[in-house]
Amino acid sequence: MTQDDPTGPASDTLELERPVPEAQAVGVTEALAAPPAAADPTGTAGAQPAIETEAGAPQLIPPIHPIPLPLITRNVTGRYDGQLGAFKLELRVDLDGAHPLNMLSGDFFSTVGATTSYFGSFTVDAPVVTRTPTQIIARGLGRFTFGAGAPVVQVTIPRRNIFFPPAPATVQFFTTGGSPGATYVCAFQGVGLRRVNIETDRVSDVVTPVFNSYDTGLLPSGGPARTLSVVGAYAEAGIEMAPTSGSDVINLAEAGPNHTWSDAELHASMVRHFSLYRNAPDWSVYQLVCQLHDLGPSLYGIMFDQIGFQRQGCAVFHAGIGGTTSDKLRLQLYTYTHELGHCFNLLHSWQKSLANPPGVDRPAALSWMNYPWNYPGGAAAFWSAFPFQFDGPELAHVRHGFRNTVIMGGDPFAVNSAILDPQSVVAPLRDDSGFRIAVEAQHKSYALGEPVVVKLALSVTDKRGKVAHPHLDPRTSMTSIVIKKPNGEVVAYEPFVDHLVDAQPQFLADGEVIEESAYIGHGAGGLYFDRPGTYLVRAIYQAPDGSKVVSNAAEVRVRHPVNAADEELAELLIGEQQGVLFSLLGSDSEALDDGNKAFDQVLAKHAKSPLADYVQAVRGVHLARTFVIVDDSKPGRVQVRKPKIDAAQELLSQATAGDSRIDDLSKVSFLKKLARAQAKAGDDTGSAATLNRAQAIRPARQAR
Repeated sequence: MTQDDPTGPASDTLELERPVPEAQAVGVTEALAAPPAAADPTGTAGAQPAIETEAGAPQLIPPIHPIPLPLITRNVTGRYDGQLGAFKLELRVDLDGAHPLNMLSGDFFSTVGATTSYFGSFTVDAPVVTRTPTQIIARGLGRFTFGAGAPVVQVTIPRRNIFFPPAPATVQFFTTGGSPGATYVCAFQGVGLRRVNIETDRVSDVVTPVFNSYDTGLLPSGGPARTLSVVGAYAEAGIEMAPTSGSDVINLAEAGPNHTWSDAELHASMVRHFSLYRNAPDWSVYQLVCQLHDLGPSLYGIMFDQIGFQRQGCAVFHAGIGGTTSDKLRLQLYTYTHELGHCFNLLHSWQKSLANPPGVDRPAALSWMNYPWNYPGGAAAFWSAFPFQFDGPELAHVRHGFRNTVIMGGDPFAVNSAILDPQSVVAPLRDDSGFRIAVEAQHKSYALGEPVVVKLALSVTDKRGKVAHPHLDPRTSMTSIVIKKPNGEVVAYEPFVDHLVDAQPQFLADGEVIEESAYIGHGAGGLYFDRPGTYLVRAIYQAPDGSKVVSNAAEVRVRHPVNAADEELAELLIGEQQGVLFSLLGSDSEALDDGNKAFDQVLAKHAKSPLADYVQAVRGVHLARTFVIVDDSKPGRVQVRKPKIDAAQELLSQATAGDSRIDDLSKVSFLKKLARAQAKAGDDTGSAATLNRAQAIRPARQAR
């Protein structure tokens, strides 16, 4: 074994516990099959006692042979740890028990001096398994994240009955030619293939109980009836979820006077209250139980943590899912488990092709990660067949995916999902969906650094009309966006925050159009239009019956800067923090100070530039709402930045003027936000005037 290859040959093997030899194991089994003989000081324990007959002749009692009880053998599936020199191996064995996948996997860690670092991972997808009465041997060729000199993995585990502690696993590595490499002896740690700490906090205004458990037999389903909690659901998936003692009740004041949560406020709350938060890869996850999001009661849950080290936090909203009836408890179990699934880097069932490596889309999957209303046949068909579990590929991911693709704070959500060429995503040979989805760039060309917004339009081709999901924004995951960059790289756009919303199906008549604008310049994958050139954008709409409706390929051209002012503007607008501010429509968070300073420079030095319209709009929307700042040095102290309606009105008036670069749909959305803020502040006259401006830009009948 070398310092750069933990699988290579080594001069010694450090054993944490020696396996029981086969002969000894057999002897132990036989000994337990019959009770031990009683102590006999005369030394005749084996003799049979005698009785006398009436004639006085002794007669032996017939021997009584005890019937051996069948011995229950322990399962070997579980988590094991071992050390060899500077390397530590965390092994996962998945060969028996509930839903076995016949897989092996592990993570290596290396210690140098006083520091230990993650080194790499491996997975054996289909080992050859040999079972004898005394041991289990699994052997196969592994897939490694590094160049392994001995990639063949063999795991040997003695079989023990339940009266003995679990046996250790001996892990041997071999070259493809059969030469031995390193050997690790790994002690059993637990039946969960991975162990994750979970902290659940509740906001003070949640009026219904935080979810505890649901009896799956109360309503029709496709699985066996049992009582399931969130911890139990993940235990069935092979994951040990360990609740922490650091749970808090979050003061509603942190959501501001409107008593609803924005995505920025959720992230700030997680950083403040998650007792295990490290902003680094860690097997710890945070779930916040809230009452209401800014988007209203149709939003059930979100995985909101996509800043820095991602996937560490999610939230659920009881305004839509709260209650104690059977259907509400079922919905809570589903929503809590679904959002945590995103924290494990699981995509929706119909979006698996967006993963890296790409999977197969499974819109008919009976999985936690599907939407009931997206299932063929609708929600009723889904619930009646749903077994309350992840599907097979999802189980393989959470149990055996390489560490950084699964661990919270590891790889970004759906990172590098370069799997679809927009030119190759053509309409199917036959499309009977009855829908048409169109994508259109708002401008013929964009300046470098300008936020890219596209218009999405859904209509029907069926003269009778169709029932449609009205949500087109990719944040709801019912419409996917695929982008081909100028260098040929193809990526799937991933929204900065993914929203689980009620489907809210509506009838779409012939001739009607549902239109939405979507900012796609920044998302979970960072900045998508960060270089000059021509991009291609396609949209894929997920119809209620599972049909995939593919749009046209829209061309988005990003221009080269032509002068020094253009170059300076591009530098001020292109940046991760600026992208986050555009995604969140502003924030006062200290973590985004550099982005806000760049926006200050845009307004100070380039106020007459058309690109300043976007910054004015973001600032205006943000100033129209309340923002809460918590002083961590003074527990319980919060500073509320009240809405600045006059400043917001001035900024939005300039940003939504007739010659603005901002599209009409976005203008109407921004003005409606201002009108609501004015109404809350008691300015009904100003609110009505603002709504009239929005109506003049785009009549309500068209601005659907």
